[in-house]
Amino acid sequence: MINAGAVWRALLFAGRFLTRWPLPDPGMPSAAQLGPEMGRAALFYPLIGLLLGAALAGLALLLQDAPTLAAAAVLLIFWVWSTGALHLDGLADCADAWVGGLGSRARTLEILKDPRTGAMGVVALVLALLGKFAGSAALLEGAGIGAALVLAWLPALARAQLLLLALTTPYARADGMGAAMRSHLHRPTAWLVVLLSWGVAALLAVLAFGPLGLALPLLALAVYWTWRRSLLQRLGGYTGDGAGALLELTETLLLLGAALLPAVAP
Repeated sequence: MINAGAVWRALLFAGRFLTRWPLPDPGMPSAAQLGPEMGRAALFYPLIGLLLGAALAGLALLLQDAPTLAAAAVLLIFWVWSTGALHLDGLADCADAWVGGLGSRARTLEILKDPRTGAMGVVALVLALLGKFAGSAALLEGAGIGAALVLAWLPALARAQLLLLALTTPYARADGMGAAMRSHLHRPTAWLVVLLSWGVAALLAVLAFGPLGLALPLLALAVYWTWRRSLLQRLGGYTGDGAGALLELTETLLLLGAALLPAVAP
């Protein structure tokens, strides 16, 4: 029997971890319960992404008559604030580690633990934010209701990437929050959530762009496969920073892909 209290707690745990929204505090679990709580919460990551996407889509519709660049800036600011730049931090750390690690697993892991941000991290942040800003502006200017449809599903699919990574990739360290989450993840349910997320994304992409919209979920798979391969080659698995980088790469590249798709449509 499904425990409604446990489901609600897992949803709140996921929401407070992935966003900075003022959700009720479910309280920190005990050390013994942290792994199971994280495993349950991970199943709700795409749902939290869908809620974020709905907020972004609503904001895009609200700003549809505003100047495009100003609307895109407001959208991006709300997006970054909502997530607390959590995954942007992972992207910056990975950029520093991949360049400064010089191909060494030990050195790469050492840099990932360093809280300071280096030049490569700053460059990665600037490029990611620029990509999101430009993609948002192009969508708001040219796609009409299609912009809202893209924004509605894109964050959910990006967070489904986190589940897919945990299902298919070992954790690079022997301990840590990611290792605890992965070991307590209910795999059949997680696979179902991933497949549902891809199905919803494909449906909304087709509604926005027609059959050509299926290129966007396929692009997400290409981003996942390419980054997973890099993680395995460099670390032998993934870390929390690596997962955050995957999410940001997915969101940025899909947003740009959606913005460019009408230009290549026949």
